[in-house]
Amino acid sequence: MKGEISWVRRTEEGKVQVFAKLTRDRWQFFARPARFDEWQAVEKPPLEDWLELLDNVQRRIARRTVKPEQEDLVKKTIREKFPDAEI
Repeated sequence: MKGEISWVRRTEEGKVQVFAKLTRDRWQFFARPARFDEWQAVEKPPLEDWLELLDNVQRRIARRTVKPEQEDLVKKTIREKFPDAEI
């Protein structure tokens, strides 16, 4: 399994590159505003990033590059951090 999943999030200020890295049983998020900027750890990623991670994990499960258990882990974490979110 590739240890990192990345995407681009659009904000009012412009684009932000984001990647999530699986470390043991915990996802860590990092972001940077431009290609040559330093990656910065994101302590409290927004729901939007968690949902993007979930979508990426689900697509990678279909391609058999991620284990199906990862979907449950991401959903569980989203429910803990955002109890009102619909998954």
